[in-house]
Amino acid sequence: MNYEVIDQDGFKYIEAGEGEPLVLLHGLMGELSNWEHTLNKFRANYKVIVPILPIYELPILTLGVKSLSKYLLRFLKFKKLDQTVLVGNSLGGHVGLVFTVAHQEYVKALVLTGSSGLYENAFGGSFPKRESYDFVKEKVEFTFYSPATATKELVDEVFKTVNDRSRVIRILALAKSAIRHNMSKDLKKITIPVSLIWGRQDKITPPDVAEEFHELLPNSELNWVEECGHAPMMEQPEIFNDYLDKFLNRILLK
Repeated sequence: MNYEVIDQDGFKYIEAGEGEPLVLLHGLMGELSNWEHTLNKFRANYKVIVPILPIYELPILTLGVKSLSKYLLRFLKFKKLDQTVLVGNSLGGHVGLVFTVAHQEYVKALVLTGSSGLYENAFGGSFPKRESYDFVKEKVEFTFYSPATATKELVDEVFKTVNDRSRVIRILALAKSAIRHNMSKDLKKITIPVSLIWGRQDKITPPDVAEEFHELLPNSELNWVEECGHAPMMEQPEIFNDYLDKFLNRILLK
C-alpha cells in the first residue's frame, strides 16, 4: 500500500484527498490495506482518512468497543471533523455504531459492511491451533467467498498476529467485548442515513444479520454483493465502491 502512515499527537492514520470527510474503520484482524481500493477510488473527490484503531495500545483492562469509540471521538476532535461519513467493516462497523449512538451530531451518515453489533461467527473464542499455518490459512479463507482472496501476504500477517501472545490476549478481549455489547436495543436511536453493503455469502455476519440491521435501523438501505464474503471492499471492490458512491451522492447532495 503506497500511502504514508502519519504519526501525530498519538494518532496514526492515512489521509488522502480533499472534500467531504470519509473515515474508514478497519476490523479486528484488519489492516489499513483492507481499504486500499476504497481509498484509491474516493480520494479524487473526498478527504479519505483511515485511522489505525489502537487495538494493541489501549490499556488491556479498559479495552473494548466503548474505549475504541472514545478513541474515535478524540481522533475526530483532533482532526477537527464533524458531520463526517463513517464507513466500518466488521469490528470497525461496531465501533461506528457505538460512536453514533453516543455522538450522532458528529456523523452525517454511516456505512456498515459485515459489521458486528448483533451477531457474528467470529474467528473463535480461542486459537486452538494457532501454531499451525494451515489452520490459520483455513480460518482466513473462511472470511471470503473465494479462497483466492486470502493471499499469502494476508495469511502471513494474521499468522504473525495470532502467534503473538500479547496480541492474542487483546484480540480475545475485544471479541468478547463485541459479543457482550449487543446493539439491538440502541439501533432505533440512529436516525441518520445508513447504508448496509453486505456480502451475500458472508459466513461471519450472515445475511440474516444484515436483514436485522435493516429492520432495526429506521433510515437504512440494504445492498447485496453477490459472490462475496465478510469484506466486500476487498473481495468485490468495484461493486462495493459503486454502492458507496451512489449512497454518498444521494445523501451529500441533499
